[in-house]
Amino acid sequence: MHLQIITPEHVVFDAEVDAVTLPGKDGEFQILNNHAPIVATLGEGTVKIKVHTKTFEDFDNQSGKVYSSPSNEKTLLLDIKGGTIEMNNNKVIVLAN
Repeated sequence: MHLQIITPEHVVFDAEVDAVTLPGKDGEFQILNNHAPIVATLGEGTVKIKVHTKTFEDFDNQSGKVYSSPSNEKTLLLDIKGGTIEMNNNKVIVLAN
């Protein structure tokens, strides 16, 4: 599935991923490939991105906001203050603050 994370400043992440875990307003939830279409609001927390091996090798963190998880090198993390998410046709778009 394709994940794109956009902040007011720029596109923070844009690549294929295995899974993404998001801080929803009512608790954390995970989106996997072929998930049903969804639109939801996000609360303050950490977005956890499980990346493919190739994505991990090619990832260039120009924003400086995405960092590797200390417990798993194939998981990238991004702290957000809130936002919205849309999942449709295996494309996830996160508009984050």
